Amino acid sequence: MATPTQRIAYDESAIKSLDPLEHIRLRTGMYIGRIGDGSNHADGIYVMLKEVIDNSVDEFIMGHGKKIEIKRDENTVTVRDFGRGIPLGKVVECVSQINTGGKYNDDVFQFSVGLNGVGNKAVNALSSHFEVVSHRDGKLKRAVFEKGRKTLEEDGVDRKAPNGTMIRFQPDPEIFKSFEWREEFIEHRLRYYAYLNSGLTLIYNGQRFSSKMGLADLLIDEIGTEHTLYETVHCQLDRLEFSFTHTHAYGENYFSFVNGQYTNDGGTHQSAFREGLLKGVNEFAKKNFAGEDVRDGLIGAVAVKIQDPVFESQTKNKLGSTDVRTWIVQLVREQVVLWLHKNHDEADKLLEKVRNNERVRKELSSIKKEARERAKKVAIRIPKLIDCKVHFSDKTGKRKEESTIFITEGDSAGGAMIQSRDVQTQAIFSLKGKPLNTFGLGREAVYKNEELYNIMRALGIEDGVEGLRYNRIVIATDADVDGMHIRNLLLTYFLRYFEELVIKGHVYILETPLFRVRNKKETVYCYSEIERDKASVKLRGPEVTRFKGLGEISPVEFKQFIGNDARINQVTIKSMGDVAKALAFFMGKNSPQRKEFIVENLIADIA
Repeated sequence: MATPTQRIAYDESAIKSLDPLEHIRLRTGMYIGRIGDGSNHADGIYVMLKEVIDNSVDEFIMGHGKKIEIKRDENTVTVRDFGRGIPLGKVVECVSQINTGGKYNDDVFQFSVGLNGVGNKAVNALSSHFEVVSHRDGKLKRAVFEKGRKTLEEDGVDRKAPNGTMIRFQPDPEIFKSFEWREEFIEHRLRYYAYLNSGLTLIYNGQRFSSKMGLADLLIDEIGTEHTLYETVHCQLDRLEFSFTHTHAYGENYFSFVNGQYTNDGGTHQSAFREGLLKGVNEFAKKNFAGEDVRDGLIGAVAVKIQDPVFESQTKNKLGSTDVRTWIVQLVREQVVLWLHKNHDEADKLLEKVRNNERVRKELSSIKKEARERAKKVAIRIPKLIDCKVHFSDKTGKRKEESTIFITEGDSAGGAMIQSRDVQTQAIFSLKGKPLNTFGLGREAVYKNEELYNIMRALGIEDGVEGLRYNRIVIATDADVDGMHIRNLLLTYFLRYFEELVIKGHVYILETPLFRVRNKKETVYCYSEIERDKASVKLRGPEVTRFKGLGEISPVEFKQFIGNDARINQVTIKSMGDVAKALAFFMGKNSPQRKEFIVENLIADIA
């Protein structure tokens, strides 16, 4: 019998060359990241929409077209801008040939994120139907594609149509399988486009998005009804725009952008903004305040326009360009000093906040010292933490983005996870019981409560979220009343003291199966009663097991639920202002109102 090596010959016939179109469809993740089903804002269908809109926004940035119309009819999306229109002789090439486009010409597109010429080509290749029409001075060029292959090309005349480009696409169900658009994700993205491009109007299915105050409007929208200590500062220059204010919240939060791209993990432009702000405040006050005192409670936004930005990852989440630091620090410092001199009342409020932060920090220093000493006496290692080998805070490492910590409910669930985890990238922290409800408590509560302090130490965020040791913090509790309560207590802890972790997308909820449906030949794990019923019909009279808690799932079974196919839902918030209201309602001392809400919204399953 032939061995495997004899059966598969490695010769010229084994070498394959894919054309760019085939490569995009075969290696979709390289071009648009995760495919997904539309339940996450980073799923492929939203990336496709972004790539198309980005080109229209670039036209506005270059001074052509102040309006973009977006329409969605079920799974078909149409984007029409009123810019210059793609040059008619290059329409087909610009949407179908890799490395073709105007983004390579710095005189035409100076501040573009998509410099690789792939955007529209990837959308075309991944669409079951793709249509482009370019209008220029009364003439037009139209081309239609199916799965990236051209089916129609025609020239025409329409003297009434304004200049611009129309692109219509439908994500290919062969690639995206089952998916559904989420309106809130689309609207959130369009609001950001408006904030970053004052004067641009985006119209989505009749709904208008525009902004006069740019990043100041972004902060006002994010803060919502939460009280600010002084009027939001806003500065808009040619290549730099920033806005900031202080609230009563803990920590610091930033929204940073490069050429319109949201840099979720910040980068050199964000750190330069923080440094410039600190220097400006200290210069005005003639003091040497610590950075944490100036920035605690700060919410800020910064956007820069630079040529040829260098990002630290393919997803463009963090700017790595080092040459921007000097001029950003200088401009921010100058503008902050100028604003403080012009606004004496507001400046007094800012400095009062800084001095109060300084006082609280010094008062906490003794409590922190006691907490550290207490922790040393308990154990050298952090109790209840089973660590992994690769960490998000590592300077190098191919798998650092995979680093995950599961915060589990008790030793039984933790035990199953410990045996089935990936020791390289997955850590386990087992809770002793229900954590403290931190709503309404000061920061000292974190240091006085042993378990909350150990969670902070395990995550590496005692001195700030910059030291975060795990890219994903996954709350893994039972799907019962106690489990849900523990989940809410942990979310309250993160949202109250480390809100930035949630805003930057580091906090997740683990979804584990409620049922196991099996017969002698097949086993199906189900996450809802509907899935259970479908599996029962499919397997015909199987054995059905209801998992009451994570501890009931064996390590062998658990491995698949925390592996590559794990169902983890990212915790997202619509705006920071909504957080305070939600925490006050669900975790505050308003039990009668909560009871009334539960009674009114209770769904009874009567057989």
